[in-house]
Amino acid sequence: MSVLRSIIQNWFLIGIVLVIFLAKANPNVGAKGGYLKPEVTVKYIGVSIIFFNSGLSLKTEQLTAALCQVNVHLFVQCFTFIVIPFLLHAVVLLLQTSPLESHLLDGLRLLSCMPPPVSSAVLLTKAAGGNEAVAVFNSALGSFLGVFITPVLILATVGSTAHVPVSTIFQQLASTVVLPLALGQMLRAAYKRKLERNKIPFGAIGSMVLLLIIYTTFCDTFSHKDMQVDEMSLVSVVLLVIVLQAGLMMLVFTVSKCSFLGLQPADTVALVFCCTHKSLTLGIPIIKIIFGGYDGLSLISIPLLVYHPVQILLGGLLVPVVKAWLITTERFRYMYPSRQRFAQFLQV
Repeated sequence: MSVLRSIIQNWFLIGIVLVIFLAKANPNVGAKGGYLKPEVTVKYIGVSIIFFNSGLSLKTEQLTAALCQVNVHLFVQCFTFIVIPFLLHAVVLLLQTSPLESHLLDGLRLLSCMPPPVSSAVLLTKAAGGNEAVAVFNSALGSFLGVFITPVLILATVGSTAHVPVSTIFQQLASTVVLPLALGQMLRAAYKRKLERNKIPFGAIGSMVLLLIIYTTFCDTFSHKDMQVDEMSLVSVVLLVIVLQAGLMMLVFTVSKCSFLGLQPADTVALVFCCTHKSLTLGIPIIKIIFGGYDGLSLISIPLLVYHPVQILLGGLLVPVVKAWLITTERFRYMYPSRQRFAQFLQV
């Protein structure tokens, strides 16, 4: 009975391991152009479900309150588009004398310029019990800003010139993010009492969609057979990406707990995921547009292709840990309401 209880409590982590094995066994099923057609089912339908789910589950007053948290939005966007590019540029300079190919180092620079994704940070924040409204707002805002800022950053750090289809990307974001979110909010307003009385498992629904995203992401990763890079360089990039992401998450977690920022623990959870995630969905098209016809296109794309599954896998594994920290922190705040003592506890 205890084994069954343990499986039920950790079904999401077990699901992550299972979908990765399934993706490895037959990647063509969930890869782009495969039977599941993730370019439609995930890119449009899956993302729309995520934000429709958020619209239904989020209280309108929570979303309204999140819009006013200007300090949080500045933190997320500045960390995404200023701090990470600066830090990764410094890392690349340190690695100039390493055996890593120059194309892979350029790929790390490109990775640093990418906007946040519109889905994974929201799902992970929700699963960990963080401020979902902040995650929703900043994921959407970062994606919109990235359409303009990302090409400029790429041109400044790596070079090349291109015209980015702004209107197409805006239409995609509007149809998969804004419209489903607004529709969910309208339905919530119309059926608020029924939704609260029936206790729909919004968190479980979001987690299942995330498992689908993880599955198709790893299918796409395992299906790339044409990457012209030696195994040692690939392993080095994977390890470097894991270390970089873990370091960035720890940096955000540490800084966001500083009392002078005035952030709540739930905000910290949202920032850990929102600030450190990078969008593959927006990133790869932008790279292909800017570096179309470039011989090293597959090589410079590798860091982003590696970073995407790592951020989802690492985030999924950290959800129980972050959730436990949040519960403990909220319990301490309830027991010891003194602002000074609570601030001291956060620094621990």
